[in-house]
Amino acid sequence: MSLEIKLKEIQDKIVIAFIGTLDTNTSPVAEDAILELLDKGTKKMLIDLEQTRYVSSAGLRVFLATAKRIMANSGTLTLCHPNEIVKDILTVSGFNTIIDVSPTVKDALNDH
Repeated sequence: MSLEIKLKEIQDKIVIAFIGTLDTNTSPVAEDAILELLDKGTKKMLIDLEQTRYVSSAGLRVFLATAKRIMANSGTLTLCHPNEIVKDILTVSGFNTIIDVSPTVKDALNDH
């Protein structure tokens, strides 16, 4: 499987969309993209999961590492628009209790 990454800036937030699967093979690419943004000083990030078909434990690790780093710099991270499969993964793993999850990007933008 592959992963396409799209970036856009809306208001003062970076929206990073993962299109495809976030697994052992693709999570290093996702992590590199996120780290590059954080190194540039990004403090408010939304991860758009609308077109993310699946997230493995390696993908969850990327979310956790991102949350720790961004929150250590007084920033915010919101996971947005997970499909039912990804939503179930976030719930079963407990990630929905440690990282904000929003039903849509628009809702996340309005909340913060």
